[in-house]
Amino acid sequence: MSSWRNLLLRIGDKCPEYGGNSDFKEHIETCNGILLRELEHSGDDILEFLLQCAEQLPHKIPLYGAVVGLLNLESEDFARKVVDATQTSLQEALDLGDCNGIRISMRFLTVLMCSKVLQPGSVVEVFETLLSSAATTVDEEAGNPSWQPRADFYITCILSCLPWGGADLFEQVPEELDRVLVGVEAYLSIRRRAYDVGLTVFESDEESDKVHAEKDFLEDLWDRIQVLSNNEWKVDSVPKPHLSFEAQLVAGKSHAFGPICCPEQPDPPSISGIASGKQKHEAELKYPQRLRRLNIFPASKAENMQPIDRFVVEEYLLDVLFFFNGCRKECALYMVGLPVPFRYEYLMAETIFSQLLLLPQPPFRPIYYTLVIIDLCKALPGAFPAVVAGAVRALFEKIADLDMECRTRLILWFSHHLANFQFIWPWEEWAHVLDLPRWAPQRVFVQEVLEREVRLSYWDKVKQSIENAPALEELLPPKGGPTFKYSAEDGGESTELTLSTELNSMVKGRKTAREIISWVEENVIPLHGSIVALEVVIQTLLDIGSKSFTHLITVLERYGQVIAKLCPDQDKQVQLIHEVSLFWKNSAQMTAIALDRMMGYRLVSNLAIVNWVFSPTNIEQFHVSDCPWEILTNTVNKTYNRISDLRKEILSLEKAVLSTEDSAAKAKAELEAAESKLEIVDGEPVHSENPGRLKRLKAHADRVKEEEINARDSLEAKEALLARARDDSEALFISLYKNFAHVLMERLVHASADVEVDVPQPGSTDAMAVESDELLPTMDVDKENGNPERSESNGTSNVYKIGEQAQWCRTTLGYVKAFSREYAAEIWTHIEKLDAEVFVEEMHPLFRKAVFAGLGRQI
Repeated sequence: MSSWRNLLLRIGDKCPEYGGNSDFKEHIETCNGILLRELEHSGDDILEFLLQCAEQLPHKIPLYGAVVGLLNLESEDFARKVVDATQTSLQEALDLGDCNGIRISMRFLTVLMCSKVLQPGSVVEVFETLLSSAATTVDEEAGNPSWQPRADFYITCILSCLPWGGADLFEQVPEELDRVLVGVEAYLSIRRRAYDVGLTVFESDEESDKVHAEKDFLEDLWDRIQVLSNNEWKVDSVPKPHLSFEAQLVAGKSHAFGPICCPEQPDPPSISGIASGKQKHEAELKYPQRLRRLNIFPASKAENMQPIDRFVVEEYLLDVLFFFNGCRKECALYMVGLPVPFRYEYLMAETIFSQLLLLPQPPFRPIYYTLVIIDLCKALPGAFPAVVAGAVRALFEKIADLDMECRTRLILWFSHHLANFQFIWPWEEWAHVLDLPRWAPQRVFVQEVLEREVRLSYWDKVKQSIENAPALEELLPPKGGPTFKYSAEDGGESTELTLSTELNSMVKGRKTAREIISWVEENVIPLHGSIVALEVVIQTLLDIGSKSFTHLITVLERYGQVIAKLCPDQDKQVQLIHEVSLFWKNSAQMTAIALDRMMGYRLVSNLAIVNWVFSPTNIEQFHVSDCPWEILTNTVNKTYNRISDLRKEILSLEKAVLSTEDSAAKAKAELEAAESKLEIVDGEPVHSENPGRLKRLKAHADRVKEEEINARDSLEAKEALLARARDDSEALFISLYKNFAHVLMERLVHASADVEVDVPQPGSTDAMAVESDELLPTMDVDKENGNPERSESNGTSNVYKIGEQAQWCRTTLGYVKAFSREYAAEIWTHIEKLDAEVFVEEMHPLFRKAVFAGLGRQI
């Protein structure tokens, strides 16, 4: 990498390129000097790389703005190109709905204005363009309020620029800035508050006016901007390097920013509430809320941070997480080196956890945040591990209120995190969960964490890790492997044992699937019945495949036809699943893996798995084990992913069809043009084109036409597969919700009173923290996320006061909401059928409330 690239990339860092110092002014001067020398020969490369750095290192944008400001003094043409490129990037981002592109481009143009590269009036014009679009969108008559998420995002972009440029705008164009702020205030007065109960990390059972009266994210940001305005636009967390060069920068030419236009809003939906709900969901997917705060730690941990500083540091952290998602170590390095004059470990932990638990889904896979937290603990060994431990304790106290999907993410993260740190945790602090009922959320949480740890290691190792709390061994999963019905050591029915031994010998003798099917049909079913045949075959094949995952796959591939022959219908498939669960009753992981593979090989259907999950035995486990939910989630995921893959393939094939159509049209035109060339020979018209060339053109035209036909055939085949997959998906969701409705109806009638009330507060106990004077394990939940007054004590002297049936209902309703939210995009495509068959008025109101909350739909 050339020296000027290194200087641009490392500007603001304490690194060898700058002699190990971190003086912003010296960095900017050094970088400016080198760039001026290279500008004549590498101007285009510098422009491209500079813009790329500003985009992917947005916390350094003030430094890049100052560099461009100094370059503007010597090369107005280069600065003009920077402004034009930024305008182009912003317009493209607006057209594509690229939220990060819009936000970063606006921050960069604001900083260019601070460095006198851009006219202040141009920045105001951009703000007013977005403000006008937002105001039009939420207008009931002229707009489309279903697309308020986009309007809210535009206003957020305007407000988020002000910490970087508010002081300069106030100094240079105060009246225009006031006009923008008045417009924002007017917008806030006509928009609907964006409070979506389906996306809250912590459950709130109250439907009181208090919950809905609290501020959402945009209103909260507006309040922070007003405080900033009253504080004369002073922001400690935003560097102002341009002030060091102010005397020089005023001599530069300020350029105008080209006009931008916002995309047209979709046509408003019809009167139908379903159409409006679909558009709202689409808008929320395209313009999601970037952050839902979790105020895990007390306000005293904010290091005297001003309200706007919290927002700015959150922006820095989210930007680094976004742009370094493929480089975890670089991500951790930049996160601990932000250009702010105060410590922010607590805010960093809260921000990462808020992303890990973000609903409806985090921007990246949860494993990414797991790795970042691990690297941060290693980068700040004296501070961050204690902060993370304090966050875990605080979340554990509120586990009864945690959304079910978030609880699963927390379990997976925590078990994985401990696996990277020798499974070290003061388990004695949580030993009191053994005094709680088996359905108490804290007890279930510890149980599931230990079960996941066993998956990541082995039973004895995990048992050793809890030696300070040996009683917790009771919560470990069973130790042992598969449970084979016909083991010679355990005895068993002699006839079935004989059949199993014979089948085992046939498999070891490499008998084909057809031969085994013949043996079953001729020697087993006539004498012992189809049920015995199914049990013997499934148990024996599973036993043969139990040595490893590879053995299981080999058995299923080689003898899947035998299983398919024995289980042709849904009832038999449910029996098959039952046998799998009995064989792997000591391993929830292998049960899930075996069923997942069997579904992949089409040996069991998704409907059969759903029916098995809702069998009486599993229903009784809904509130005390995650195993049924893991299997159900895998099943729905597999169905949903198949549809998603088919849609991507169809999109690719549609492009291929258009390409081949174009090629075929060109080849045909070229052939016709060649054939039309005539000349007169002996008074008769003949082709003047070379016969060899005509032959080649015709062959090419035929070949391209055949490619077009093949592409069309492939597209039709994929569309047919998609139609069948959508029918399969519709049947799956109808079955899923009918089962949910059925099992909930009777229990909710008796448990509604307990389900709707808050979790009781059994009393207060002494708080346990990593360091008693350092961390307080109290949870001050952000007002938009839940009710801060609700808490559950972790004291050993108290009893969990929610009854088992009420807890069962709360857990199951939580999963209803989670499934509805996770697969909302697909559910909305089947909503008319679901409304007609499942979501009827007769359904229990709490069931409807959970479904509609997950879908973001008005009841």
